[in-house]
Order: sequence, then structure tokens, then C-alpha cells
Amino acid sequence: MLIAILIGAGLGFMFGKLPGLIIGALLGYWVARRLVRRVVISKLSQMQGQFLDSTFAVMGCVCKADGHVSGDELRVVEALFERLRLNEEQRERAKAAFERGKADDFDLDAELATVRRVTGGQRALLQVFLQVQLSAIAADGELHPAEHDMLLRVARGLGCSEAEIEQIEAMLRGGQQQAGGGATSQQALTDAYRVLGVESDASDAELKRAYRRLMSQNHPDKLAGKGLPESMREMAETRTQEISNAYDLIKKSREANA
Repeated sequence: MLIAILIGAGLGFMFGKLPGLIIGALLGYWVARRLVRRVVISKLSQMQGQFLDSTFAVMGCVCKADGHVSGDELRVVEALFERLRLNEEQRERAKAAFERGKADDFDLDAELATVRRVTGGQRALLQVFLQVQLSAIAADGELHPAEHDMLLRVARGLGCSEAEIEQIEAMLRGGQQQAGGGATSQQALTDAYRVLGVESDASDAELKRAYRRLMSQNHPDKLAGKGLPESMREMAETRTQEISNAYDLIKKSREANA
């Protein structure tokens, strides 16, 4: 940007002395800002496209981990197209990526390396990626051992821990219980602590810090600026809602036992 300003100022001075220098510098700044903005938008768009493509490619590989892709899993994939509001072109690209992931010669490690690169290793983005994978393979109501092993491989390939998978599983259980209107249980409370990543004996101050940190890290606008496709915004919003629900559940439990 500085170079563009200097060039503009130099050309302006040549043709208009001091007034031309000022005008040229301003024009150089304006042009530079527009060029930078275009580059940033183009790069972000490429990142979002790759994130979506890798999401469905890895999903195809994970869903096939137990030897076949079930009808329930296929229905979840189709439902994701609707939930993500993919247009026809995006759907075809997602379907092609899913089929690519199902292929015997699919290089999962290389794909996960690509995900790490385009996300810059951002934990919240990687966890959203894992959440989508887990929701797909849990569609038939059970997690096959081979699928769980594959999910662990994906998590490790992304640089995530098994504890992060447990956190996502707890979020999904919390969402299912909320949708079903189930009564608060010890399992729900245990899951709430897992969602926030704190122990049950954590102080109220520690609990609040964990909650605020997670809400900040998972804010949909912040994730969008780091490469999360706009189509996945709803999932990011659901994630923050589950974090909020977990915090509220723990607070109510502590107040009741005070």
C-alpha cells in the first residue's frame, strides 16, 4: 500500500507540484485499498470453497469407515445440502467431493493437511469441521468402532485431541436432549462441563472465563472472517447456543444446590 501511495504522490507532484502530490497520494491510497480488499475477498472465497469441499470429501471417507455408507448417512448428507442452503453448483461440487472421499485411493492425510492449511489451525474452525463429521456418522443412531477410530484419525490429523471429540459429542447430545425436551439428568450436567472444557469442581469464576472464551472463539462473524463458509453460519450459531445452554444448565444446578 505504501508503494502505491508513493507512486501516486510522485506522479501527482510531477503534474501538479504540491497540490498534485497530495491528490496523487490520496488516489494511490484509494487504489491500493481497493486492490487489497479484492485480494482479501478472493483469498477468503477460495478458503471457504476449499473448506466446504474438504468437509464433504472427508465425510465420504468417514462414512465408509465401517465398510459401507448407510441410507441414514446418505440422508444426512442430503439434509446438509438443505441446511447449508447450497445452490445447484455447490451441491454438485459437494456430491463430487463426497464420492472422491469414498474412493479406495482417497488420501485422507493429504486432505486433512489441506484443511489445517486453509484454516490456519484455528481451533474453533477445526472443531466445527469435526462436528459436521460426527453428526453425519451418528445419523444411524450408533457409532461403529471403525467409524470412531476413523474419527480419531481425523481429529489427530487436524491436530485435535480425543477430549475435543468428547466435547463435540457432548454438544450433540445436548442438542438432541434440548430438541426432545428431556429432563435434566446427571449425564446432561456431565456433558455441560465437557462442553465448557472444565471440571465439575471448577470455581464460578473459572466457569465464567471458560464460557466467555468459548463464546468469543466461536462467534459466527469471527469464524466467517477466518474462512468458515457463510453456508455453515447456522452450524456456528448452533454451536454457540449449545455453549450457552451448557453454561446455563451448570449455573442452575449450582444455584439449586447452594
